[in-house]
Amino acid sequence: MLATTNVQNNNLLGLVLPFAIMMGFFYIFVIRPENKRRKKYKSMLDSVKVNDEIITKGGILGKVINIQDTYIILETGPSRVRIKLDKNGILSLINSSETVEEKKEDES
Repeated sequence: MLATTNVQNNNLLGLVLPFAIMMGFFYIFVIRPENKRRKKYKSMLDSVKVNDEIITKGGILGKVINIQDTYIILETGPSRVRIKLDKNGILSLINSSETVEEKKEDES
């Protein structure tokens, strides 16, 4: 009787251990990097200010004119077209208004 419970425990361990190892690898290689990327993207969205130059997920380049709760007003092109855009539509910052001001101070 004792030998059969030992065999059953080994079989159970043989079934659960590979699954637990796969879940560990999945967490390390998929979930953690995605959480870091999401946190970095959210901090970038929170740091967007007026006069920052951005690129949208649709490929539109422009300057932020106004910031609302979940929307921004983007001015783009030589005709100064204004587009109302959801903040989640921002792909990345091209030039932050702070870096432009710092460059102007360095030139002076």
